[in-house]
Amino acid sequence: MMTTTTTSTKNHGTADLGLSPLAAIDGALAQRLLAAALGSGGDYADLYFEYRSGADFVFEEGRVRTVGRGVTLGLGVRVLRGDATGYAYTEELSDERMLEAARTAAQIAASGSVPGPVAVKPVVLPDFYPIPQSSLVHPGIEKVALLRRADQAARAFDPRIVRVEASLSEEWKEVLVVNSDGYMARDVQPMVRFGVSAVAEEGTQRQGGRSGGAGRFGLEYFLRSGQSPEDHGREAARLAITMLHAVEAPAGPMEVVLGAGESGILLHEAVGHGLEADFNRKRTSNYTDQIGQAVASSLCTVIDDGTIGNARGSINVDDEGNPGKKNVLIENGILVGYMQDRISAKHFGAAPSGNGRRQSFRHEPLPRMTNTLMATGNDDPEDIIRSVKRGVYAKKFSGGQVNISNGDFVFSLTESYLVEDGKITAPLKGVNLIGNGPEVLRRVTMLGHDFALSDGTWTCGKDGQSVPVGIGTPTMKISEITVGGTRTR
Repeated sequence: MMTTTTTSTKNHGTADLGLSPLAAIDGALAQRLLAAALGSGGDYADLYFEYRSGADFVFEEGRVRTVGRGVTLGLGVRVLRGDATGYAYTEELSDERMLEAARTAAQIAASGSVPGPVAVKPVVLPDFYPIPQSSLVHPGIEKVALLRRADQAARAFDPRIVRVEASLSEEWKEVLVVNSDGYMARDVQPMVRFGVSAVAEEGTQRQGGRSGGAGRFGLEYFLRSGQSPEDHGREAARLAITMLHAVEAPAGPMEVVLGAGESGILLHEAVGHGLEADFNRKRTSNYTDQIGQAVASSLCTVIDDGTIGNARGSINVDDEGNPGKKNVLIENGILVGYMQDRISAKHFGAAPSGNGRRQSFRHEPLPRMTNTLMATGNDDPEDIIRSVKRGVYAKKFSGGQVNISNGDFVFSLTESYLVEDGKITAPLKGVNLIGNGPEVLRRVTMLGHDFALSDGTWTCGKDGQSVPVGIGTPTMKISEITVGGTRTR
């Protein structure tokens, strides 16, 4: 039986970079590779072709410290049979090596029953990250100028700024996903990431501050409001200067207000991972068997949305060939679904949710978050602050640790303030938040109408794989979290 193939293509200025190595991969070749992958049997097979080109610049103390440029190219082949997975990859896209990879992956499925070819349906992808031109086509001197502008802005902010480092990473990633369901889609996934760190000194005090942003952009990222090199330079300097006068943090259970935007990292780590379907399939999540049950305050609606324009975690197509989607996970406090890849979706009798993601062609896809968000509430953020007699306002996070099986977490704050009698007062240093993700969601008592998507450089790690993600929240009031400070009340 003949197989027909149709692909959808995202251009995004590909011609500016020259002909992509993936342009030579056509439907006929993909069909031969799928036939080899299913040549020993198997329920399903997919091919993941990847071409990635990127560059990194680091500017420190007024001069360029490092510049790097790299290119990767390869193919990953996956074959599923029942609960078993065969996976192989090659970094050489010759017919011989690609067929060898397909036959290696096929060894998992020696059933003697070989499926026939499958007709491939035409695919039209959305475009959630249209950009006029790849950043890679611009000369390096333009990018060094961006870094120099950030350096100068940070130093001009205050004479107490004594050290500045700025960095820029850019990536142009092309993928071609073909599977035995008859799906074949090409996508281009650009990424720009920018960061500035500043150090301030006053007497014996020395404090640091950071600012950065990222998204699926070209250099037009820096034209957006609040995202110029000067904006990031001044913000890093502002935080460093602010922390010079930070006081010891209180310790113990107290009311905590999570600021809009970056507080989404707590949602991602303490709740989101527990809603990834593989943990629930293996019954290692605290959310196992809780579909339909109340797991949070009725104020809470949690969404994973891979369709937000130019956001760092957005995807036109996931790494199994499923379109990026907006998935409601918790609705008004009720757990309504998990984030599914193909394997877990089959287990739960659900459809893949567009969350099958992998770090590269060397890795198998797993259920992963894209942009994880809390929907807005109705409260005025100022009213939320005014409602707190004594507590902590958490604005920026540096990361933390989470136990997926029970949701226990510890997060460190890089910017936080004491709240006294309804007013934000002194900046705090050395603040940790200690708690349990599901309990925190049950203790949400006020939710702001001020949703913000973090412009952070967030990367999610799982099973040794890293993928870019986004986060966002409105201002939230939690009735009680344990604050791990160094000063008792």
